[in-house]
Formats: sequence, C-alpha cells, structure tokens
Amino acid sequence: MNGYTIRPEREEDYRTVENLIRESFWNIYRPGCSEHYVIHVLRNDPDFVRELDFVMEMDGKIIGQNIFMRSVIKSDDGKNIPVIAMGPICISPELKRKGYGKILLDYSLERAGELGYGAVLFEGNIAFYGKSGFDYARKFGIKYHDLPEDADSSFFLCKELKPGYLDGITGTYFTPKGYYVDDADVEEFDKEFPYKEKLKLPGQIF
Repeated sequence: MNGYTIRPEREEDYRTVENLIRESFWNIYRPGCSEHYVIHVLRNDPDFVRELDFVMEMDGKIIGQNIFMRSVIKSDDGKNIPVIAMGPICISPELKRKGYGKILLDYSLERAGELGYGAVLFEGNIAFYGKSGFDYARKFGIKYHDLPEDADSSFFLCKELKPGYLDGITGTYFTPKGYYVDDADVEEFDKEFPYKEKLKLPGQIF
C-alpha cells in the first residue's frame, strides 16, 4: 500500500484532526461524540506524549491520527508501574477497513517501543487490535479500575512493548484523568463545528 506518509502532528493540523475524529466517532459509541474534545484537552495535559502524536497523510490530506498518554498500573505490592494509554486513534470513515488503521497502529507502537515504553493499555476491540499483538489485559493480571470482579473486561486490552515487562506484576490500571471530560464542555466545544445530527442508535454503549 503506497501513497501515504505518517508524521508528527503540527499545531496547524489541530482543527483538521479534531474534525476528522469527530467525523470518525460521530454516533458510534453515543449520540454525537466527545473524542474530538478529548484530544483538544489532552494536547495540553502533562501526561501527553508529544513524541507519539501522529497523523497519517495521503495526497496532502490528513486521513488518520493516533496519540498516547503516560499512565500507571498500581501494582498489588504498592509500586507504580509506568505504562502508556492510547487513543483516540482513527482513520477517515471512507477509508476504514482498507488496512490503513493497522499500518498507523503498528507504526505508532514501534515508535513507542523505541522510546522505551514497556506496555500499552487501553479500551478497544480485540478483533481488530489482536492483529497487532494486543491481548486481554486480564491475561497479564491487570484489572481495570472501578470494574467489578464479575464484569466483562474483554474491552480492556494490553500489549507489552518490552517482552516480559509485566511478568510477575498484578495490579490495577488507571485511565489518565484527562480522558474524563464534562458533557457540558463537549457541547460548548462542538458548537465550533458544522452542525451534525445526534442519533440514538443500536450498539451504542453510552
């Protein structure tokens, strides 16, 4: 697959990227979406990994993006184990299921490994992310914060970037606080974009 480049996001890309994320996530997990506001906020978060803020371009147009945040696993023996969280990650809706997402994902993970990060944890679909080496986090002995013992945790995924990084570790992962945004702030931010209809659709989780 040719014709694409992956490069660091630049300040002049911000609104284009936010618009791309909005188009990609709109009405998928909830009526409307909050992901475009989430990235807007995260870029100024102290845990934002600027070196892992990527866009994918084709024919001079941004068609994809991915970001990472520093986080921790609070291990059962009291240590904080540094890890990174990922996303939002997206590809232009009209280019989904053509392989670009996996290319961007694999590139991003390779760079993260080169920078010395040990493991990535985040919420996603194993059917897609499993192809890039992710597995259920529970297999590594890692629990998702605030999730009851008997709840379905199949959405919570993990990939070691350093083999054995999580050996002998059990504990609880905490989503970086920056991902939690206020719905009222999302509403206000969304007014800066062209109108789109919010729909309640089957399969939405919020």
